[in-house]
Amino acid sequence: MERWRTINHQLSTINSSTPPSFYKRATFVTHLPADCLYSPSHFWLREVEPSRWRVGFTKFATRMLGEIVEVQWEKAEGAPVAGGEIIGSIEGFKAISDIYCVAAGAFAGGNPALRQDIELVSREPYAAGWLYEILGKPDAKCIDLAGYRALLDTTIDRILEKQQ
Repeated sequence: MERWRTINHQLSTINSSTPPSFYKRATFVTHLPADCLYSPSHFWLREVEPSRWRVGFTKFATRMLGEIVEVQWEKAEGAPVAGGEIIGSIEGFKAISDIYCVAAGAFAGGNPALRQDIELVSREPYAAGWLYEILGKPDAKCIDLAGYRALLDTTIDRILEKQQ
């Protein structure tokens, strides 16, 4: 377990030489890693080795899910996957949500650290709380940091409009 935490920390340090971008809209505040791609469904993707992508929920997604209690995978390691395909589910106190694949290639497995500490998903969403890895290529719908910031602006504005 400790070995995985050390490896996760090393990879996040190696891959995050660009400082994160501060983001604030209404009451939502976060730091978004600049070295990631983002999906419209609020996942982040970081290339940890050539063609090996680590995927996790953004802080926005974890806030919408609430307290997370369990994650399950429908795909076996090595199984082929495509963008938009359901590969697992995550259960929170607010809801059970499907986990969609945001890349095409082969499922390289879920984060083993989550079996011992599921709260990593919310506590360290861009580091030790990653969800799964894919060997392949990100979905064409994935966007860079500037695109994701614009998506968050639009999403949060819609939420605020509905609250009024």
